[in-house]
Amino acid sequence: MSTDAIKSSIQIASRIMEAILAKQLAPGTRLGEQQLSELFGVSRTLVREALTRLVTRGIVTVSARRGWFVIEPTPSDAREAFEARRVIELGLLRHARPITKTAIEQLRDHIRREQAAIEGDDVGARSYLLGDFHVALCECLGNTLLSDTLRDLTARTTLTAMLHQSSEQAEDSCAEHVHIVAALERGDLAAAEQLMHEHLQHVEAGLNKVGISDPLGQLRQALAPVSAVGNSFATPAKLKKTAARSGKKTKAISFTSSQPGES
Repeated sequence: MSTDAIKSSIQIASRIMEAILAKQLAPGTRLGEQQLSELFGVSRTLVREALTRLVTRGIVTVSARRGWFVIEPTPSDAREAFEARRVIELGLLRHARPITKTAIEQLRDHIRREQAAIEGDDVGARSYLLGDFHVALCECLGNTLLSDTLRDLTARTTLTAMLHQSSEQAEDSCAEHVHIVAALERGDLAAAEQLMHEHLQHVEAGLNKVGISDPLGQLRQALAPVSAVGNSFATPAKLKKTAARSGKKTKAISFTSSQPGES
């Protein structure tokens, strides 16, 4: 969706959701009213309306002092989201009517776009399309009301797995989508339900592998002693000893980056 075409709070909220599903907005990202207002060319009132919609849907949190932020789901939140997804998706397949040929072709087209994103190494499109398959399936089964709920739950599990999914995992997910659609085309809803159950288990297991087991892991790694990552600084005392052995004078070392942003 182009930012030029956005004129309503619903469209702003949808664009933010798309960015989350594409893993372009990380958990804890601050969503500044002024910045979003300038980006979309709308009033801050519309931005606040959009963010309030996302707060209601459990995707954004707000603090009177700090502002608006993308939620940071815990592993427990992810488990609950997957439990809810299983109830919705397996229940839909269990009670579904035979799916139409038009719906099957729509799902096949969706899978073709998944495959193109995987082959093109477009991580954002890949993540978005793999998650959106479940929403599209829900819509093809005739329940647009639950599709909105499913989109929000998918966003929650995506935020929990902000470490990028590997190409191999993406290919496996896409292949499982193919098998689910094939079962639906045969009219074998029981097989489709079982395949979906196994698929969700595989996806959840994959998230557990890359999930944040140590809540302080990122900070712990950032603050590790420099020598622990193979980069020890030369102290003035060491430099003097080295110079004395070589008979050369030392020069002052500047820690100023030669280019902005270098370290």
